[in-house]
Order: sequence, then structure tokens, then C-alpha cells
Amino acid sequence: MELRLLGYVVAIAEEGSISGAARRLQLTQPTLSRQLGELERRLGVELFARAGRGLVPTAAGQALLRRAVRMLADAEAALDDVRLAAAGKIGRLTVGFAGSGINGVLGDALGRLRVDLPDVDLRLVELFDDAEMSGGILDGTLDVAVQRLPARDARLATRVWAREPLALFLPAGHPLARSREPAPVSVLGEIPLVLWPRESAPHAHDEITSLCHHAGIVPRIGARGRTVQTILALVAAGFGGAVMASSYRVLHREGVVPRRLTGTATTLHLVWRAGDASPLLARFIAAVNSVKARHRDERPSTPEGASA
Repeated sequence: MELRLLGYVVAIAEEGSISGAARRLQLTQPTLSRQLGELERRLGVELFARAGRGLVPTAAGQALLRRAVRMLADAEAALDDVRLAAAGKIGRLTVGFAGSGINGVLGDALGRLRVDLPDVDLRLVELFDDAEMSGGILDGTLDVAVQRLPARDARLATRVWAREPLALFLPAGHPLARSREPAPVSVLGEIPLVLWPRESAPHAHDEITSLCHHAGIVPRIGARGRTVQTILALVAAGFGGAVMASSYRVLHREGVVPRRLTGTATTLHLVWRAGDASPLLARFIAAVNSVKARHRDERPSTPEGASA
């Protein structure tokens, strides 16, 4: 049965007459009478009976009316959902991020989306493996990711998210922690290092060993940890220093002192599926750009000694 016919039934019941319903529906009275008659013949029942100068639903009409009201409301709700989805105001967005990716702009952008789009199902997935994140974008597990080293794949769209300084997180009692001034990379040869296991975070691991290699340093491994919290706890316990994104300063781990490493930076990328026309993804990227513009003067874009 067409929703249009259900709308006619509801209008006649609410107006109490064919003439009133016709005016409301902007139809001629003969047209509406003919539509009602055809519907009653199709169903084999009378839907309305005369009461004085008006019409009232019969028992069959009341049964249809109850269903019609619900069906029309559901249809209108469906149309609202379509409009909201087209505007990027409802739906599910799964965001993958690695480590420091949640700090600063991303955290603020996600907070803004929660306020501006309360009906969006926003899902956050923390991952440490760059290959796993790129794979998640390609297989649809993730809609967008903030990661250091996206896979080289034409199916991925990438944009530089931020260049962030690196810092050496030191045990509070270590001599290198007496100064808060930026330190040269050469200091990495003066303390054992607490590293990520390569199998769990290959890019972060290789980034640190590459820094040592280019500075002519053979790193001494003091311990390994798979999470930021574990690494900082090992640093606080005196197992060595940890090279991580400077934004981890916001954790304020007791017993740990950060020092910026001169001339170093790590690059984070925003990654999504090439050709993804999702309005919700577009809203997310717009929110990121807006928040990033507001932060532009607040965050260090070029570390000391490094070119932009």
C-alpha cells in the first residue's frame, strides 16, 4: 500500500470530512473521494462512516489508522535519517591513532565532534603498528587514521598531519635531567635506552635506532616496553631514557623529566581511503582543519635546528 494513501486516511480521520482533508492535502474533493473509494474497494471494507455532517473511522478504519500513523512517522524518520546522513550528522566513524596522535589537535577535534554531532557513533582504536593501521583503512575496519608511516598504496589518501619534536624522557635523578634546555642527539650515547619492541612498533623503533645511527651511536638497550605507560614507568625506575614525541610531556609522569632533542621531529599523517565521499568523513576533516588552524600558533611546527 502506498504511503500516499495512508496519508489520505489520516487526513480524513483528523479533519473529519472529505472536504477538509482535500483542502489540507491540496486536492480536489472528487479526487480524494475517488482515491478513498478505490482503497475501500481494494480492501473490501468501509473505512469511514457518516456521523452527522462528518465522517468517523469504522473499526476497520481505526485499525488501519493506528498502523498508518506509525508507518508515516517511521517513513518521516527514515527521511530525516537520510538527510542527516547526507549532511554527515549521523553514522559511525572509526578513527585509528597511534601514541601521540591523540594529543593536541586530534583530541580537541574529537571533543568538538562529540559536542557538535552527538548522534554520531564515534569509535576510537589505538594501534601501534603502522601496517595494521593502513590495512584497517583499506579493509574498512577504520575510516580514518593518524599514523606515522602510511603504506604506499594508491588506494590510500594521505595528508601530513603534524611535525612534532622528539624528546628524551629521563629518570629524574639522572645527570642529563639537571638541564631542561634542548639536548643534542649525541646524548643518546650517554644513557641506556628504553625502546619499543620492533615487532609491536617497527616505525617508532626504527626511528630511534636511525637517530642513533646517524649520530654515530650504537644504542645500549636498558629495557623494552609495549605501552607509553610502561615505558615511562621503566624510565622512572632508572632503566634508561626513552625517545618519544614531545607531546607526551602532558602525561607529567612522576620521576620523569623530558628534554627536547635538537633538530629532531616525527611526522604524523592523516590517512583515509582515496575516493571516500562520506559526508561524515568530510565533517571530521573539516573539524580537524578548524582546530588545527586555531592551534597553529600554539604548537611548535619546526623544532630547534630543523628545517620546516
